[in-house]
Amino acid sequence: MKKTLFTFAILLTIVSCKNETTSSEIKAEETTEIVKKYPSDVIPFMDQWKILLGDGTSVKDLVGYDKKDFFYVENENNRDWVVYKTPNSGITSRTSSNTRTELGQKKHWVPETGGKLTGTLKVQHVSVSGDARVAASYSVVVGQIHSDEGHENEPLKIYYKKFPEHTKGSVFWNYEINTAGDNSKRWDYSTAVWGYDMSVVGTSPETYPAEPIDGIALGEEFSYEVNVYKGIMYLTFTSENHETKTFTKNLLKSDFTTKEAIPQQIWTLYASIGRDGVERENAYAGEINYFKQGAYNQTNGKKPEDNMVWSTGAEIYNGDIAKQYENGCYAEVWFKEATVGEGTSPNK
Repeated sequence: MKKTLFTFAILLTIVSCKNETTSSEIKAEETTEIVKKYPSDVIPFMDQWKILLGDGTSVKDLVGYDKKDFFYVENENNRDWVVYKTPNSGITSRTSSNTRTELGQKKHWVPETGGKLTGTLKVQHVSVSGDARVAASYSVVVGQIHSDEGHENEPLKIYYKKFPEHTKGSVFWNYEINTAGDNSKRWDYSTAVWGYDMSVVGTSPETYPAEPIDGIALGEEFSYEVNVYKGIMYLTFTSENHETKTFTKNLLKSDFTTKEAIPQQIWTLYASIGRDGVERENAYAGEINYFKQGAYNQTNGKKPEDNMVWSTGAEIYNGDIAKQYENGCYAEVWFKEATVGEGTSPNK
């Protein structure tokens, strides 16, 4: 009898210890702190950038910084992404009518010394409103080179554009001439990567061209590398199940110094607004430039009748950002990787 009682006491002690352990483990799980992640935790180069958000907020120190609804981290399938989100209408820079949540590189450089920018991203949303006849409608710029002197033009803008009702969109890049003389005559020459270039537009406000066969869908990843080395811009675009595309552009010597050299694309696309300028012979040589990356929304609320290339006539809900977000009038881009640094020889 004594032996039985002793055995029962031991069993009771073991069960009690197990219960205490289980209780302790549960308590530990309940008190585990969820560590917040910032964009600078995901892409650590943020110390080399400043940012302008779609509500006009400008921030120079991005380490440990985020802002709800504009610049923050999302986790998808255990992978962290930096989100750049901006409405069709908000507060933007002095040189643009388009809103952006976009990084601006602090370091500046000239084409002769160059630099390199890379990014792996997916566009999650472009505006559902706009005018299909206007080239800039339904598009967002996800990377660019911007001049910081002279006309302050842009030798590179990388676009994603998708028409409503289409599953696949287009990736293309634009080169803006560094105009000789009056900059009001400037224009962009557009080159297709996958899908169409910028000049492919609809025949009426709600009539779209055929869906591009080799296009990129919303949520589909692609990568770009912009490598400026000794004045030459080398572009590489990659995406799974798509052909890798490469391009080169001389930033020191213009291809467009005469009217005869202006491509037919420009005569057609810009005919309604009379932009037929020529470029200075040395293009962007010796001019200070810097990289930009994020979401530069190209869809604005300006009247198409005023400019059939850039004024998209999109819905802006009197500038109410919350209503624009609710009704699909915004751009949203996710980056999972990006780097910035010195230009490198393309042969290495």
